[in-house]
Amino acid sequence: MSVAIGDVAPAFTLRATGGKNVSLGDYLGHPVVLVFYPGDDSPVCTRQLNTYNDDLSQFSAMNAQVLAISPQGIESHEKFAAEHGFQFPLLADVDKAVAAAYGTLGPLGFQRRSIFVIDRSGIVRYSHRAIAGLTFRPVGELVDVLLGLPR
Repeated sequence: MSVAIGDVAPAFTLRATGGKNVSLGDYLGHPVVLVFYPGDDSPVCTRQLNTYNDDLSQFSAMNAQVLAISPQGIESHEKFAAEHGFQFPLLADVDKAVAAAYGTLGPLGFQRRSIFVIDRSGIVRYSHRAIAGLTFRPVGELVDVLLGLPR
């Protein structure tokens, strides 16, 4: 299964940093930047999430919520988030069910670096699935997508 632009974003509830569960439905009425990343503490993932965290005010200015999902457990996420001071939740998709629903798993079941922008109504308006995953989408590109969302 793979989510396409114009599809309703698959609903989910996952355990998140900060000791809570987070559901996509919690953010209806607000855009969501959904970041699938391969793993805590890997060099590219660390750089990507730090970049988004450093420029979080640009997402906040659009009233957008950043949610980052990977298959590591919540203990790993808590340590990673504390080490880097992430101001957005890291969600634990340990069984990779959400990744599968969004079509972000590679042929061997590894998480692909992927981004989805979901509008206020829960519709996918942007998607990018990396093949190699050695780079990530820049903040400016994502902000441009957010600027173009229907109000």
